[in-house]
Amino acid sequence: MNGSKQIRRRFLIRFAGTAGALACATLLPMAARALDRPAGNVVLTVTGPLTVRNDGDAAAFDMALFERLPQHSFSTKTPWYPEARKFTGVLVSDLLKALGGEGTTLKAVALNDYRVDIPVDELTRHGAMIASLLDDKPILVRDKGPLLIIYPFDAQPELRSAVHYSRAIWQLRSLELR
Repeated sequence: MNGSKQIRRRFLIRFAGTAGALACATLLPMAARALDRPAGNVVLTVTGPLTVRNDGDAAAFDMALFERLPQHSFSTKTPWYPEARKFTGVLVSDLLKALGGEGTTLKAVALNDYRVDIPVDELTRHGAMIASLLDDKPILVRDKGPLLIIYPFDAQPELRSAVHYSRAIWQLRSLELR
């Protein structure tokens, strides 16, 4: 090989290695890398059989850590708002995948100590999310925030029931996977 081909080849190998490493790092699920410790106020604590933790037996999230997870949005009507609202947050399935969590039930607990057990299969099958934004704005505590579990009620009419409305817990503070 002549000198210019060697230089070009070395550059391409180095560039491909760097680009490949960057692509892999951004595509790896959180379960494959460490979960940072929260720097701000903890808004959600997840416990149970998790492979990724950052606070003893738990995974603790401040809003910045929570927002690093894949974000999704949908609009739906609820019994609490007179018209359809846009909710943005993390699908429960994405949260559990990121934490390497496996179980059959999530025990959700609100700031006021309201508790409800929700089948994991139901949450994942119906695309339920933990919303942190309402109409693209952070959800205040007085408006059912900072986090709430929400189902796409309009997209799936079978979800419009007292059982599912009771599982759409607002002011969510913790989840226990069992």
